[in-house]
Amino acid sequence: MLDNAMADGKIEPMIVVCPTYNNESEEDSADYSLALQLTENYHNELVNDLIPAVEGTYSTYAEETSPEGLRASRDHRAFCGFSMGSVATWRTFEYCLDYFRYFMPSSGSLTNDGEVMASMVQDSGHDWDDFFIFAASGTDDFAYSSFKNQIEAMAGENSGTFRYTDNEGEGNLYFLEQEGGTHNGEYAMEYFYNGLCWIWK
Repeated sequence: MLDNAMADGKIEPMIVVCPTYNNESEEDSADYSLALQLTENYHNELVNDLIPAVEGTYSTYAEETSPEGLRASRDHRAFCGFSMGSVATWRTFEYCLDYFRYFMPSSGSLTNDGEVMASMVQDSGHDWDDFFIFAASGTDDFAYSSFKNQIEAMAGENSGTFRYTDNEGEGNLYFLEQEGGTHNGEYAMEYFYNGLCWIWK
């Protein structure tokens, strides 16, 4: 999918890294509290190990893999995830705004408190025009209701931190709703494809 999109000129060439949060036993894979703990801590490995390993090996916009070099190239980095990966995306938004400009969460929420989400931005020292969130979910997805509640709470938060729009020049929050979409990998691929085409068209 991505190779064809790049070959057709729909998106710029990119490196996609797809780690999984858990390679343990089936029992551990079903442990929701463990999964939440892993998403809470993942940003440490992401910033200290994974990004330097990838961007120190391949040609990217980062001139160096020091924290300063990675922060300077944040405009060329996105993080996306579906379901529990969406929770990881929100946690990356919380802890790593210095390293990522674009976020694509889908069908996995963190909180329905817009003020909590706004405080993540304010505490990081970033402003409303320093990031963009391309959110997506399907109307028949079991996670849709809580996910939509979070997006609406963010859009309704009164500090101006989140501004709902369909273009990056005017705001920083977009919500793609797939009519009839369910909680499965097929729809996740659609969301990622549309998000990547939107960000790096």
